[in-house]
Parts: sequence; structure tokens; C-alpha cells
Amino acid sequence: MSLPNYMEPVDGVNNNNNGNPDNNENNNNMSGGASFGDEEFDSENQEEGSTQNPRAGKRKRYHRHTQQQIQEMENFFKECPHPDDKQRKELSRQLGLDHLQIKFWFQNKRTQNKNHQERQENSQLREENTRLRADNLRYREALINALCPKCERGRTAVGEMSFEEHHLRLENAKLTEEIRQLSEMATKSTGKAVMSYPGMYPPNQAPPFEPPMINNGSIRNLSVSNIGSVKEADKPLLIELAVGAMSELMALTQMNEPLWKGGVYGTILDLNEYTRRFQNGLGPRPIGFRTEASRETAMVIMHHMDIVHRLMDVDLWSTMFAGMVGRAMTHDTLLTEVNGNLDGTVHLITAEYQVLSPLVSTRKCYFVRYCKQHGEGLWGVVDISIDHLIPNVELKCRRRPSGCLIQQMADGFSRVTWVEHVEVDDRGQLHHMFKHLLHSGQALGANRWVSTLDRQCERLAIMMATNITSIEPAGGQITVTNNAKQSMLKLAERMSRGFFDGVTTSTADIWRNLPDYTGDNVRVMTRKSLNDPGMPEGLILCAAHSFWVPVPPITVFDYLRDENNRINWDVLFLGGTPQKLTHILNGRDNRNCVSLLRSPNSRQSEMMMIEESSTEPTASFLVYAPVDVPSMEKVLNGGDPEYVPLLPSGFAILPDGMAQPGKPGGSLVNVAFQMLVDSSPSGMLTFSSVSTIESLILAAANKIKAYFTPQTSLSGDQV
Repeated sequence: MSLPNYMEPVDGVNNNNNGNPDNNENNNNMSGGASFGDEEFDSENQEEGSTQNPRAGKRKRYHRHTQQQIQEMENFFKECPHPDDKQRKELSRQLGLDHLQIKFWFQNKRTQNKNHQERQENSQLREENTRLRADNLRYREALINALCPKCERGRTAVGEMSFEEHHLRLENAKLTEEIRQLSEMATKSTGKAVMSYPGMYPPNQAPPFEPPMINNGSIRNLSVSNIGSVKEADKPLLIELAVGAMSELMALTQMNEPLWKGGVYGTILDLNEYTRRFQNGLGPRPIGFRTEASRETAMVIMHHMDIVHRLMDVDLWSTMFAGMVGRAMTHDTLLTEVNGNLDGTVHLITAEYQVLSPLVSTRKCYFVRYCKQHGEGLWGVVDISIDHLIPNVELKCRRRPSGCLIQQMADGFSRVTWVEHVEVDDRGQLHHMFKHLLHSGQALGANRWVSTLDRQCERLAIMMATNITSIEPAGGQITVTNNAKQSMLKLAERMSRGFFDGVTTSTADIWRNLPDYTGDNVRVMTRKSLNDPGMPEGLILCAAHSFWVPVPPITVFDYLRDENNRINWDVLFLGGTPQKLTHILNGRDNRNCVSLLRSPNSRQSEMMMIEESSTEPTASFLVYAPVDVPSMEKVLNGGDPEYVPLLPSGFAILPDGMAQPGKPGGSLVNVAFQMLVDSSPSGMLTFSSVSTIESLILAAANKIKAYFTPQTSLSGDQV
């Protein structure tokens, strides 16, 4: 392939000789260089050229410079290739040349040097391109003639890919990228698009998306002996997978119909169209797996870089999405951030995704998370599973390219487009009561992630405000400062996380199940608390239970948060309606708030109750915990809320997944109670303690079911 030499007009001087053979005199020899300014100007010729055809005018006369003049200008050029006006006039006086002749000679000399340099660069590019094409051909021949070292058969079967072949593909991709970069260099040098070989695309035209093809189980020798270690030689495989996932995520966030279609619960993916458009980097869906794929977009009140930072810090991520992420850990950083810039960072992560119910198993995933900046104020964060590359790992859930595109907006807002695409095998594990919720994608779909993000951004914005709104009842007994409000909001956040740990099946190495103590309806767990400032010391029991009621979630939420109804289901307030001491708003909806309650029972005068009620389109919560008066007084005086012992209890209210247009559907109510059964961590657990907490939780559940289903039998968890 030859690369054309292209000379651009220099400094506005027209160097076209208009086909006049006499103008060839203007071409200098090698020692003198070209000169377009060695002409004798006369005003008459210039005037004629401005009003008549230049060919009809008097022919201009050109004269070569003398060797002495050329040598003097050459010497000066070595010292100063860009003389100013004063220097040009001085040379003009010394050499007896016109000022413009000096100016044009230096311009043309610079052009000559530039062209010489470009010819050298083009020659180097041609040589490099020839070498790369030869390497590419060699790799292609190696792929064609590859033999399996064990069975000595030819090319791998369709749909398979050997470990060696994948390495060759990666190397080929690297060479292709080098060719593209070299072509861009040639384009910049010559001013014309350069095609390196027929398979290349010009710089302004992207090739069709084709992520690396890695079928399920095809890379069996990836040397990840355990999830916590990855060899350096294996990291390019994972990075290549992450780069392909980011390309797919960008396409998924920008495409619409027919790839995405409207559904009852949001935008869902057309799997046939997806398979047609994308070559799946994870291979075909395994037999027995089902797909959950959805997309959602929302405006949230948080700076785009704060969102990116929280997504790339696994501790902040699991805290922000505590109701959806149980355990999470970063095992390795394949590509690290540079000077705090997260662009290009790749992490290896394990996480447990959870639904807030003791009846739904968690989904454990191994994946890489890749962060990339796509432009000013535009970032993408994508996950893609790698557990299919790890030997001896039982695959139950895998994440196809999933994540979000975050765009900076005005006034501290961000526009977030979330794509959630997972394949899960929950055969034999899915409780019938939660089947519709999970199959509809509402449990862990894109709308759930976006709604949770919006709610958490709202909470954080209010927590950092300098003037937090609160309502003090008439005749209130306490005055709450802004610092005290912030401390209470932090205490409520920690309380909610503790409740989530107790109501789900993700034990997080804290709780121990007691399957022999209870029946099928209630799950009971125990833990020993020692030297934990956030919990009372001793032996703690937690019971969790799920049931269904035939009313929408918001109806159940409004019933539970009404203090006047508390006496119907809460044994802590059997003496009457609780007294509200303060009511701190932490959301746009007034029902999103943190309250401090006191029991009317004189025997409980040394105890208060902190309560948080929170609702968003996909879930609602009511979480509460008793707090002794001295501890709460420390919080109200600006003390550290991390040192207040809490035993959170409460309700997580989810839709049942059966809502239709004009039909709201029912609610799945998930309740968890915690209680201290022995002040000594070494205390013995008794059947009486287990029976007591089981009776309390079932009594509360039955009273709530009776309120909403007065004519219905309370004999089970029937949908």
C-alpha cells in the first residue's frame, strides 16, 4: 500500500503554477530550495491581474537567487527558521533582496522541510503496516492449522474456542488496534483517510459491535485457583471481556425499538432481537436458566462523579444499595485508577444480590466491573460475570453486560440510564409466593435499582443539608438541633441496614440459622454479640416471616406507619398510642421520615423508639428499634450514633408482581423481629426463647392479615 504525499498550502501562499511551463523556473535545486517570491513585482501587472484574466496579462519574470544569497539565508535558517519582520528587513538590506522575497523564501524552506519529514514518516508507516499485515496473516494461518495437543484434531467445533485460540484473537485485536492508530497517524499527516487493509474501518466509522466470543466453559484453564487471585497472564482475558461489555452497554442504553419494548413494569428486552444484534460474549444461555432484562432512566439529585465513585467503591456501593446487595467484596484491581481518575478502572468483585424476604435465596455473582469516561460529564459503569471461566464453581446466576450510563446535568443533578440483564437458575428454590415478583423483573430489575438510587440520593442530600426540616408536636418535650437531626438520620440509616441483614437469607457470616427449632413458616437465626458497640452484648435471636395481603403496598405502608394502628400489632405499645417527640423529614414525600417515639406505658419510661418510614415506587419500609434514654440523649447532644446499641425490627413491603392496568395487585409483607434473650454471649439458647419470638412474629402477621382480609382464612401464605 502506498501512502500519498500531500502538500498543504503554506501561510496562505498559492503555490499552483497554473500549468505554465515557464513557471518551472521557480523550482529550486536541492541546495537552494523552492522560491515563489523571486519575482520582480510591478504595480501595473498587479493591477491588471486584479481586473483581467491573469493569462491575458503580462507574464511575470522570475530570477534565481545567487549562491551567496542562498547560503546566507540557509545559515540564518539554521539559527532562526521563523524570522520576524525586523530580521527579514535586515536580511533584505544585506542581500539586496526585496522584503517579500525574504519572507517567501523562508516560507518555502519550511514547507520543503515539512514535506521531507512527512515522506520519511510515510515510509516508516508503510514498513510498519507491512510488518503488521504479515503478523496478522501468520496468526490467521495458525488459527486455520491449529491442532488440539491432546486429540490432534483440527479446528475446534463451531461454538467452541480453545484457550490458545482466544489468546490469538486477543493478539489479533491488539494488532488491529495498532493498525488503526497508525492509520490515524497517516491520516493526520496526509490529510486523507488511509485504509490499512480491507478489514479496517476508517477512523470516523466504527465497525459493527462484536465483543469477544467466550462460550460457557470454553476457557477451562483460566488459572484462577480461587476467586481472590488472578495471574497476570490471565488479566488481559478479563479486561477484554470488560471492554466488550462496555461497548454492549453503550449500545443497549442508546437503542430503542425493536430491541426494547414497553411492558407493564417498564422497558424490557426483546431476547430474539438481542440475539440477532449482539454476539454474546458469555455464549448462549445455559439450559434451565431464565432471563431478566430491563432498562430504566431517571434524574437523581447527586453529582455524576459522586455516583461513579460510589459504584466503584464496593463498600459505598453495598451501603447505598443495602436492600439489594448483601455481601460484596473487591478481590482484585485489574486496572487501577491513576491520580484519582477512575477512567479505565477494572475491579474483580463478588456480591450477593438479595430480595428482602427469608423465602428468597440470594444470587451470588463473580464479575468484573469496568468504569469508563465517554466524554465530558458522561461515564459508564458495567458489570459482566466471569464465574463461567472459573473451574469448580456452580453457576446459578450470571450477569450479562449490566450497569448504567451517568450523564452530568445542571444544578447537581445526574441523568442515569440503568440496564439490568441477568440469567438465573432458581428451579426448585423459588417460593410460589414470590414467583410473579421475580419473573416480572420487579425484584431486582432496572426500575428497582434506579428507584433505590433516587431514594438514597435524596436521603444523602438531606443529610448534608444545613437546615433539615422537622416537625415538633405542640408542647414537645425536646428541642432538636440540626446536628442532632443529622445524628438521628445516621442512626436510622444504620438501623435499616441491620434490619435488612435480619430479614434476608444472606447471613453475611453474622447470623446462624436454627432450622431444627422452627417450622417452615418462620426462619429463626441467632448470633453472639461481644465488643460490638452497635449492638447490645449477649445472645440475640432474630425471626423473619413473609405473608401476602390482597391490597397494594402503599396501603399496607400507610397502615403500619399510622401511630394510631400501632396498638393493633406492636406488643411494645400495648398500653396505648405512642407519643411522637420529633418528626424529621428525609425525602420529597412527607412519609419519608425519621421519628422519635415514647411509649405511654410508665413501665417503659426509660425507653424510646427510633423509627424510619421510607417509600419509593418499588418498595416500602418501616423499621424501628428501642433505644434507652441515656443513649438517645447522647445522640441528641451530638454524640456518635455508631455507639448506640440497636436491635432493629420492621417490615419490608414489596409488590406481588401481579398488578395489571386497572388492577393494583397485592403486597408481599416481610417482617423481622430481633430480641436479646441472654445478656451473656455464652448463654444457652432455650426452646422457650425460640418459641416466644416465633409466637410474637406470627401474632403480628396474623393481626395485619386479619385487618386486610377480614373474610379470608388465615391458615397459610396463600396468594
